[in-house]
Amino acid sequence: MNLLFTLAAFAVALGVLIVIHEMGHFLVARWCGVKVLRFSVGFGKPLYVKRFGADGTEWAIGAFPLGGYVKMLDEREGEVAAHELPQAFNRQSVYRRSAIVVAGPLANLLLAILLYWVLFLHGVPGVKPVLGEIPAATAAAAAGFQPGEVLSRIDGQDVITWQDVRWVLLKRTLQNEKIGVEVHNEQGETATRQLDLGGVTSDDLEGDFLEKLGLTHFRPELKSVVEKVLPGGAAAKGGLAAGDAIVAVNGQPVSLWEDVVKEVRQSPSRPLKFEVKRADGLHVLQITPDAVVEEGKSVGKIGAMAAFDKQILQRLMTEVRYGPLRALGEAFVKTWDTSVFSLKMMGKMVFGEVSWRNISGPITIADYAGQSANLGWVPYLSFLALISISLGVLNLLPIPLLDGGHLMYYMAEFIKGSPVTEKTMEIGQQIGFALLMTLMAFAFYNDINRLLTN
Repeated sequence: MNLLFTLAAFAVALGVLIVIHEMGHFLVARWCGVKVLRFSVGFGKPLYVKRFGADGTEWAIGAFPLGGYVKMLDEREGEVAAHELPQAFNRQSVYRRSAIVVAGPLANLLLAILLYWVLFLHGVPGVKPVLGEIPAATAAAAAGFQPGEVLSRIDGQDVITWQDVRWVLLKRTLQNEKIGVEVHNEQGETATRQLDLGGVTSDDLEGDFLEKLGLTHFRPELKSVVEKVLPGGAAAKGGLAAGDAIVAVNGQPVSLWEDVVKEVRQSPSRPLKFEVKRADGLHVLQITPDAVVEEGKSVGKIGAMAAFDKQILQRLMTEVRYGPLRALGEAFVKTWDTSVFSLKMMGKMVFGEVSWRNISGPITIADYAGQSANLGWVPYLSFLALISISLGVLNLLPIPLLDGGHLMYYMAEFIKGSPVTEKTMEIGQQIGFALLMTLMAFAFYNDINRLLTN
């Protein structure tokens, strides 16, 4: 994938999330009558500063882009003129200060609701949960699932797409229990299978845990004929064109598209010899698959699509779409479920039930930003909503230096009737800084480890 495109997609996502977060703080601060001195996207030395507004607020872009801040008038940070004391942050009631602090994370959660609402209004495409071959000696085989069956309900919750199946089962994993899965077949017969999740471990969550359970989706056989080549991809650079029939890859005869995909995926950044048949005869092309990180592993992709039977595709594809009010309700539920699940996963990490390898840093997030943007605006908005939720939830954690840490101080102030001492806040900041540095170290280590180990 083009590096500049990935960086641009990451920069846009980061900019939107930071601006929305800080704008939440800014708007509620102004609503509470607090004077805002600076609104900055990024930390460090300002690269750009523009002063405007009734209060002469400085709007700045910092040199270090991973974050931002809103600086308010505060007696603890400098001398305040007598006539401006009512506008100082530290002079506000504990309720107003709490509202200003919580507004940032809340803005990120509201952004996620808005994005999901737009997506549900437009329609989100997905693949119907039709089962493929059921591998032997798996939980799905033991439960009696059959190829061709369609999953309709899991543990009482409707599932429409494979994404729904993955999400519902992900929330139920690590509970070592059996859950009911309702299925139906082409004859309209329904049945309920008892799927045992006890075999899923925390390490399985880093890969395709559905495959571990034996739940594979139906894949129609596709001939190894190219229908579309993505501009700028490895296939286009190597000379592959629409209409080409691929007959061999690295000397291995192929007739099905899945054979081509298998050879390509296991050869990231390694040149492959493609033999293709065209109207004017046989051609030999050299194509080097792009290396793309998926589920912690580096796989090859060339940016080509197979020719397929559109009638089969229509039977396998669906679209999740709602009216305005239903879409808003579904958007709220989606945001709430994702937030609660994020907190549960963080708790499991703290207690060692889930691996810390699941933490991703800016490199992995940038890669996901580029991949989702390359797939279209619908996947990109879904990615943006998910990251916005993560940012909102993370900032609400009771860690000093984060918004949740400040809320913790204000709660203590409310209970004891007076602000916590400066010494307590200083110690808290040191602890918070150490925790955040540790978290960042894990994130960067995981990013680098994924790059080095593929």
